[in-house]
Amino acid sequence: MESQNSKAPSSVAAKVKKEEKISNVRGIRNAFFVIIACAVAAVCIFLFGMGAPGNFEGNDPAGHPINLAGTVYKGGFIVPILMTLFLTVIVLSIERWIAISSASGKGNTTKFVADIKADLAKNNIDAAMQRCRQQKGSVASVVYNTLVKYKEMDANTVLSKEQKLTTLRNEVEEATALEMPALSQNLPIVATLTTLGTLVGLLGTVMGMIKSFQALASSGSPDSTELSTGISEALVNTAFGIATGAFAVISYNFYTNKIDNLTYAIDEIGFSIVATFAATH
Repeated sequence: MESQNSKAPSSVAAKVKKEEKISNVRGIRNAFFVIIACAVAAVCIFLFGMGAPGNFEGNDPAGHPINLAGTVYKGGFIVPILMTLFLTVIVLSIERWIAISSASGKGNTTKFVADIKADLAKNNIDAAMQRCRQQKGSVASVVYNTLVKYKEMDANTVLSKEQKLTTLRNEVEEATALEMPALSQNLPIVATLTTLGTLVGLLGTVMGMIKSFQALASSGSPDSTELSTGISEALVNTAFGIATGAFAVISYNFYTNKIDNLTYAIDEIGFSIVATFAATH
């Protein structure tokens, strides 16, 4: 009993070591710092880029804008908030591209799945494990650890066939559960920004319209400067809000689809491994 317990930790350690060699998903662990960096960049762009005197008549930021940058500056303090959200979506989208690309491995996932199934059909487990070492990524990591368990069950003379099959299925589920969080990390933030960007843009639109109506309601002739400023604020914030929400929706759905494809590949190979074991034992 003691020898079995002493083997268990070493077996687990070996498994973790093997998984680290194969799975190389990269990504940003804490998106809070990304948001802070984007906020700083947005404020700097808003104040020193769009708010530069050269963007306005008479080099006065209080005057009429003479280009698009000046017009956007007239959108008010909501603009840097929307710019922060927009930049965050862009940065996290690039980060997910790098992470999911590394999770896909070095080669084509579809070809990798087909090659692994061909090796399983020949009952060539060692060749399949070697392909996993070469492929790397999340799919290869799950397959590799399942094949390690496959060889363990193959050498096991104590458990029944049904128990061995159950162990293999559990191994696939466990290995998949360990890989999935790294793939979907930061995507909930992108999903939140799909709605938040639109709502903040709507808030800026309402505030701009309030200024416009205040200019129309002023005594005497309406203040054309205040009226145009309010309309600019409303339209700029509307545009920024729609752009942020649209880009976030596209990004979220695109990466969710990629993750689903990786999950389907894992499920397909996992089923093939269990079926191969059932057919050969």
